[in-house]
Amino acid sequence: MNYRRLGSTGTKVSELCFGTWRFGMESGDVVETGRSEAHDLLDTFEAGGGNFIDTANVYGAPNGTSEEYIGDWLAERDREDFVLASKVYFPFDGWGEPGPNDSGLSRKHIRAQIEGTLDRLGTEYLDVYYIHRWDDETPIEETLSALTDLVDEGKVNYLGASTMAAWQLTKALWKSDVNGFERFEVTQPMYHAAYEEVDDYLDVCADQDLAVCPYSPLAGGFLTGKYERADDGSAVGPDGSRASLVDYFQDAYVSETSWRVLDAVEAVADELDATPAQVALRFLIDQPEFTCIPIVGARTTEQMEDNLGATEISLSVDQFERIAAARNDEDDDE
Repeated sequence: MNYRRLGSTGTKVSELCFGTWRFGMESGDVVETGRSEAHDLLDTFEAGGGNFIDTANVYGAPNGTSEEYIGDWLAERDREDFVLASKVYFPFDGWGEPGPNDSGLSRKHIRAQIEGTLDRLGTEYLDVYYIHRWDDETPIEETLSALTDLVDEGKVNYLGASTMAAWQLTKALWKSDVNGFERFEVTQPMYHAAYEEVDDYLDVCADQDLAVCPYSPLAGGFLTGKYERADDGSAVGPDGSRASLVDYFQDAYVSETSWRVLDAVEAVADELDATPAQVALRFLIDQPEFTCIPIVGARTTEQMEDNLGATEISLSVDQFERIAAARNDEDDDE
């Protein structure tokens, strides 16, 4: 495993980040990833050299379960060996019915949530604290001021921003600059090899030397190659796959562009004796304009081992450019 600087910070992280949003998640009456399975996955990630773990206060049922699983696992390890990220914004269901101040990015809500997150993780500080969404009702100055206080108090090392528009990110960075607040150093957008909605957001990240930690780096599993194309262009997957579980899969991940990109990814995978998932992840890791650390959400140890294999392969310039060209070719996107 190679390690890279987290954007412009001095902290070094593994080339892949482990996203734990499935820890304790309930799908119907089934818990997708229970405590034992979660610890097995964390063991596998650690054994492969991974040190960057991503969670959020609202992951799991009840909320906080993901943080608790991670905290239990970390209790038997050296905290300093790992880089931990969590998030704040959404209502936390451990308090019952949300009140008027139980969500958002006000100073009150941020202060109320950070202590619970630290307690569940069993740590005195977070390496990265993301705002989970942009809050239209709270002035960004208040949010940045409250987060800066957490940095000053040693409870947070760096700030991160998840899921926002380019203009919002730019505004926040400017407000930090003119007011002397801590700035966002890490971003977490949706991004993958077939992603079509690339706009100025990534240009801002590149210009400001922000680390990009994309979620859904395999397009919800589409880029693993496990889906077949139906006559109408939709994706048909095995039982239990994302396409069969969530209604938004087809609209979010399946298009003519995504099929072209998958063809290119699979061709490169054949050339390298690798899997499509490994090639799709490597394509992100190799982004030339910004530091890209994909967040992988493996459901089994076998999937985790496969994902970790992305750190052991290399794409030639030609292979990288063929995948990029497949996404940018709009001739067939009628």
